[in-house]
Amino acid sequence: MSDLQLSLVVIGLLVIGGVYALNVVQERRFRRRIGEAFDDRREDALLKGAPEPDARLEPQIATAPRIQPGPVGGGGEREDIATSGTSPGPLEFDSLIDYVARIDGAAPIAERAVDELIARTTACGKPYRIAGFNPQSGEWEDLSRAGRSGHTKLQVAMQLVNRSGLVTPAQLSMFCDAVRHCAEQSSAVASCPETQAALNAARELDGFCAEVDVAIGANVVAGEGSAFAGARIRALAEGMGFRLESDGVFRFRDAQRQTLFTLDNNEPAPFLPEQTKTLTTRGVTLLLDVPRVPDGLKVLDRMFETGAQLAQALEGSLVDDNRAALNAAGIARIRQQVAGIYDKMEARGIGAGSVRALRLFS
Repeated sequence: MSDLQLSLVVIGLLVIGGVYALNVVQERRFRRRIGEAFDDRREDALLKGAPEPDARLEPQIATAPRIQPGPVGGGGEREDIATSGTSPGPLEFDSLIDYVARIDGAAPIAERAVDELIARTTACGKPYRIAGFNPQSGEWEDLSRAGRSGHTKLQVAMQLVNRSGLVTPAQLSMFCDAVRHCAEQSSAVASCPETQAALNAARELDGFCAEVDVAIGANVVAGEGSAFAGARIRALAEGMGFRLESDGVFRFRDAQRQTLFTLDNNEPAPFLPEQTKTLTTRGVTLLLDVPRVPDGLKVLDRMFETGAQLAQALEGSLVDDNRAALNAAGIARIRQQVAGIYDKMEARGIGAGSVRALRLFS
């Protein structure tokens, strides 16, 4: 091989590597953008107190199947309990996505041991929840809200999968070590389910989530040499029911204040309230986070209708991410693909917008 041929091969490899790296960076930016737009508070869907008037409110747990605390592991069977009119328990575990360990003691577990357990579990780097059994009330209490003394039993759950990835063997080992250490400090007995089965289940679940973790975007772009005024965009968006929030993203919410879809600047500058009067942009993006939105086909239709109205009012064009015009046929194909995703999720027991989905896709 001549020097020229070798040089061309090296240059080709560098170009391929550069394109791959660019794609990775763009994907990370896109995922971060979705996370910021649809999961801005990043709270656990099962661990919310009474909402503040302007706070984000996810679907109420009382309307969804729930799992009572029980000695289950990552691959255990699911126990659905029909919702009743009574107040739900303070904490529910989901055996599909939680690895649940137990600590059983004859006497109350020392508060300092619980505090250390929480600190060590936090250091594992995955979402977790802890419930304690109060023998005086005969009830399980959420230890992130209740006092941490007087409990004779604990159940500790680590979430196996979310958008940051699946739990690693090292994280699960750290978690089990923390549980056993807490038990040893209180002369209690720790029970940790078999970890390999949980890791296998997490890997399979993570693969499924990757298949259905889709965001649908539609863009309204200005004509050649034109731009949209930020003040005009804001007036139109708020007239359509959007609300401009502090991070510079317009959100369209339902009556329960769950984000259905968003409107964002197609350029880097956010629509900060104090800057919209002077901001101009060549395009805006409507975005729907498919697995997090219930009744998604209706919401998808609403989003495309909103995009068409914006395009008409701004004298722009409604296009996809490849800048191809979005017509009825194209929208129908997208709708069919989204319907297939929802069918897969329902078959798996992960309804879009459900508490389970909100936890997995956060």
